[in-house]
Amino acid sequence: MPKGKPNKRYTPEFKIMVVETMHNEKLSYKEAARQFDVSFDTVVSKWERIYLEEGKEGFYVERRGRKSTGRPPKMKKEVEEDLIAEVQRLRAENAYLKK
Repeated sequence: MPKGKPNKRYTPEFKIMVVETMHNEKLSYKEAARQFDVSFDTVVSKWERIYLEEGKEGFYVERRGRKSTGRPPKMKKEVEEDLIAEVQRLRAENAYLKK
């Protein structure tokens, strides 16, 4: 893609129309991409996968960027206290065995 040229954005309604037309007229990915002036046939194949897996609602979900892993869930307070106590006990036992 040339520098400075923004990516083409397609509306969810357009994506649904492309996939449904492709199914009704039994078009290949390349034929559908050519007919609707979509850059690549792989884009149409991704749209079809989303349509088949999630239905029409899947096109209204924002998918750009990396998925967030989020923070790891916090431990319960008593579990954390038990682990700290066990670490202290094991350190004391380790120090005793070194002597």
